[in-house]
Amino acid sequence: MAHEPRLTVALRSLLNSQRVAALGTLGEDGFPFVSMVPFALESTSGAVVLHVSGLAAHARNLERTPQVSLLVMQAEVAGEPVHALPRVTLEGVAQVLAPESPAWTRARSAYLARFPDVEFMTQLGDFRFVTVEVKGARQVAGFGAARSIDADELAQVLGRPAD
Repeated sequence: MAHEPRLTVALRSLLNSQRVAALGTLGEDGFPFVSMVPFALESTSGAVVLHVSGLAAHARNLERTPQVSLLVMQAEVAGEPVHALPRVTLEGVAQVLAPESPAWTRARSAYLARFPDVEFMTQLGDFRFVTVEVKGARQVAGFGAARSIDADELAQVLGRPAD
Protein backbone atom coordinates (compact mmCIF):
# COMPACT_ATOMS: atom_id res chain seq x y z
CA MET A 1 0.00 0.00 0.00
CA ALA A 2 1.39 3.39 -1.04
CA HIS A 3 2.04 6.06 1.54
CA GLU A 4 -0.67 8.70 1.64
CA PRO A 5 0.20 12.22 2.84
CA ARG A 6 -1.33 13.35 6.14
CA LEU A 7 -3.44 16.08 4.51
CA THR A 8 -4.86 13.63 1.98
CA VAL A 9 -5.88 11.28 4.79
CA ALA A 10 -7.45 14.23 6.63
CA LEU A 11 -9.38 15.26 3.51
CA ARG A 12 -10.75 11.78 2.92
CA SER A 13 -11.76 11.53 6.57
CA LEU A 14 -13.52 14.90 6.46
CA LEU A 15 -15.51 14.04 3.32
CA ASN A 16 -16.50 10.64 4.68
CA SER A 17 -17.43 11.81 8.17
CA GLN A 18 -19.48 14.91 7.33
CA ARG A 19 -22.84 14.57 5.62
CA VAL A 20 -23.84 18.17 4.88
CA ALA A 21 -22.26 20.96 2.88
CA ALA A 22 -22.90 24.61 2.20
CA LEU A 23 -23.73 24.86 -1.52
CA GLY A 24 -22.86 28.10 -3.27
CA THR A 25 -24.76 28.94 -6.45
CA LEU A 26 -25.38 32.14 -8.42
CA GLY A 27 -28.86 33.63 -8.45
CA GLU A 28 -30.53 35.02 -11.53
CA ASP A 29 -29.64 38.48 -10.20
CA GLY A 30 -25.94 37.53 -10.13
CA PHE A 31 -25.73 37.48 -6.34
CA PRO A 32 -24.29 34.43 -4.55
CA PHE A 33 -26.78 32.16 -2.80
CA VAL A 34 -25.68 29.65 -0.15
CA SER A 35 -27.81 26.81 1.17
CA MET A 36 -27.34 23.62 3.16
CA VAL A 37 -27.40 20.32 1.25
CA PRO A 38 -26.84 16.73 2.33
CA PHE A 39 -24.28 15.06 0.04
CA ALA A 40 -22.84 11.68 -0.84
CA LEU A 41 -19.79 10.59 -2.82
CA GLU A 42 -20.18 8.41 -5.91
CA SER A 43 -16.87 6.58 -6.30
CA THR A 44 -17.29 5.35 -9.89
CA SER A 45 -17.38 8.86 -11.31
CA GLY A 46 -15.77 10.61 -8.34
CA ALA A 47 -18.72 12.99 -8.20
CA VAL A 48 -20.45 14.61 -5.27
CA VAL A 49 -24.13 13.65 -5.28
CA LEU A 50 -26.94 15.98 -4.23
CA HIS A 51 -30.67 15.28 -4.11
CA VAL A 52 -32.53 18.56 -4.57
CA SER A 53 -36.10 19.73 -4.98
CA GLY A 54 -36.86 21.51 -8.22
CA LEU A 55 -38.74 24.02 -6.07
CA ALA A 56 -35.55 25.07 -4.25
CA ALA A 57 -33.75 28.26 -5.29
CA HIS A 58 -30.40 26.45 -5.46
CA ALA A 59 -31.82 23.89 -7.93
CA ARG A 60 -32.95 26.62 -10.31
CA ASN A 61 -29.65 28.44 -9.84
CA LEU A 62 -27.43 25.46 -10.67
CA GLU A 63 -29.49 24.56 -13.71
CA ARG A 64 -28.99 28.10 -15.05
CA THR A 65 -25.34 28.45 -13.98
CA PRO A 66 -23.79 25.02 -13.29
CA GLN A 67 -20.55 26.31 -11.72
CA VAL A 68 -20.93 25.74 -7.97
CA SER A 69 -18.90 25.43 -4.83
CA LEU A 70 -19.41 23.25 -1.76
CA LEU A 71 -17.98 23.92 1.68
CA VAL A 72 -17.64 20.86 3.89
CA MET A 73 -16.39 21.45 7.41
CA GLN A 74 -15.97 19.63 10.66
CA ALA A 75 -18.64 20.41 13.24
CA GLU A 76 -17.83 22.97 15.90
CA VAL A 77 -17.02 21.65 19.37
CA ALA A 78 -18.23 23.85 22.24
CA GLY A 79 -15.35 25.61 23.95
CA GLU A 80 -12.84 24.79 21.20
CA PRO A 81 -11.35 27.41 18.83
CA VAL A 82 -13.23 27.70 15.54
CA HIS A 83 -10.53 29.30 13.38
CA ALA A 84 -8.74 26.00 12.84
CA LEU A 85 -11.78 23.86 12.03
CA PRO A 86 -10.88 21.40 9.24
CA ARG A 87 -12.69 22.31 6.03
CA VAL A 88 -12.57 22.04 2.26
CA THR A 89 -14.09 24.13 -0.50
CA LEU A 90 -14.82 22.05 -3.59
CA GLU A 91 -15.27 23.82 -6.92
CA GLY A 92 -17.11 22.07 -9.69
CA VAL A 93 -19.76 21.83 -12.34
CA ALA A 94 -23.24 20.56 -11.51
CA GLN A 95 -25.32 18.37 -13.77
CA VAL A 96 -28.95 17.34 -13.27
CA LEU A 97 -29.18 13.63 -14.09
CA ALA A 98 -31.80 12.10 -16.36
CA PRO A 99 -34.09 9.84 -14.30
CA GLU A 100 -33.30 6.14 -14.59
CA SER A 101 -30.05 6.78 -16.54
CA PRO A 102 -26.98 4.75 -15.46
CA ALA A 103 -25.50 7.88 -13.80
CA TRP A 104 -28.81 8.51 -11.98
CA THR A 105 -28.89 4.90 -10.76
CA ARG A 106 -25.30 5.14 -9.42
CA ALA A 107 -26.04 8.50 -7.80
CA ARG A 108 -29.20 7.16 -6.17
CA SER A 109 -27.34 4.11 -4.82
CA ALA A 110 -24.55 6.25 -3.36
CA TYR A 111 -27.02 8.69 -1.83
CA LEU A 112 -29.18 5.98 -0.28
CA ALA A 113 -26.12 4.19 1.10
CA ARG A 114 -25.47 7.35 3.12
CA PHE A 115 -29.10 8.35 3.74
CA PRO A 116 -31.21 5.16 3.71
CA ASP A 117 -34.06 6.87 5.57
CA VAL A 118 -34.91 9.14 2.60
CA GLU A 119 -35.63 6.44 0.04
CA PHE A 120 -39.24 7.66 -0.18
CA MET A 121 -37.98 11.08 -1.31
CA THR A 122 -36.38 9.53 -4.40
CA GLN A 123 -39.90 8.73 -5.59
CA LEU A 124 -41.13 12.33 -5.38
CA GLY A 125 -41.54 13.99 -8.78
CA ASP A 126 -40.07 17.36 -7.87
CA PHE A 127 -36.76 15.92 -6.58
CA ARG A 128 -33.79 15.22 -8.81
CA PHE A 129 -30.30 13.87 -8.46
CA VAL A 130 -27.47 16.24 -9.28
CA THR A 131 -23.79 15.37 -9.55
CA VAL A 132 -21.00 17.85 -9.08
CA GLU A 133 -17.86 17.07 -11.06
CA VAL A 134 -15.15 18.49 -8.82
CA LYS A 135 -12.51 20.48 -10.70
CA GLY A 136 -10.45 21.83 -7.81
CA ALA A 137 -10.39 22.32 -4.08
CA ARG A 138 -8.90 24.35 -1.26
CA GLN A 139 -8.32 22.50 2.00
CA VAL A 140 -7.71 23.93 5.45
CA ALA A 141 -6.70 21.05 7.71
CA GLY A 142 -6.06 23.21 10.76
CA PHE A 143 -4.34 26.42 11.75
CA GLY A 144 -1.52 27.08 9.25
CA ALA A 145 -2.25 23.95 7.18
CA ALA A 146 -3.92 25.14 3.96
CA ARG A 147 -3.38 24.03 0.38
CA SER A 148 -4.89 23.88 -3.07
CA ILE A 149 -5.57 20.38 -4.37
CA ASP A 150 -4.98 19.29 -7.95
CA ALA A 151 -7.24 17.09 -10.07
CA ASP A 152 -5.12 13.94 -9.68
CA GLU A 153 -5.24 14.01 -5.90
CA LEU A 154 -8.94 14.84 -5.91
CA ALA A 155 -9.52 11.82 -8.15
CA GLN A 156 -7.72 9.64 -5.63
CA VAL A 157 -9.72 10.99 -2.69
CA LEU A 158 -13.08 10.93 -4.46
CA GLY A 159 -12.56 7.43 -5.81
CA ARG A 160 -12.37 7.91 -9.59
CA PRO A 161 -9.32 6.98 -11.65
CA ALA A 162 -6.94 9.87 -12.34
CA ASP A 163 -7.16 11.43 -15.82
